[in-house]
Amino acid sequence: MTEPKQSPEQTEHSLVLQSGAAWNGQPYEHYPAGKPLISVMRMSLPAHSELPWHTHPMPNTAYVLSGQLTIEDKESGEKHQVSAGEALNETLNSAHRGYTTDEATELVIFYAGVEGQQLSVSLPGEASEF
Repeated sequence: MTEPKQSPEQTEHSLVLQSGAAWNGQPYEHYPAGKPLISVMRMSLPAHSELPWHTHPMPNTAYVLSGQLTIEDKESGEKHQVSAGEALNETLNSAHRGYTTDEATELVIFYAGVEGQQLSVSLPGEASEF
């Protein structure tokens, strides 16, 4: 027996994030030039861990599946925290890192780049982000 299909009125949806700027207010002026390439990454971070200082050359959004993540801007020291069910737009070409506290954190990250472009660029002397 085939299950009946849901009509659009029966589907559940909610817009989690819609913005033309990063979490710290930095505007996204344009997408990178080139052949578009969308990348989606799932990232698992253990409790009490931190990512290396890095930058991103393209707009990207992280959605927190579980746990909590704090993003820290290297230059200003400004911090922003997101929890399960929330999303944030990351900064462009601005050094930052993410870290966890008492909980492991699971993320899905969406990158809007172009072919041949690195997703993340670690600062000199830092380990690779992934």
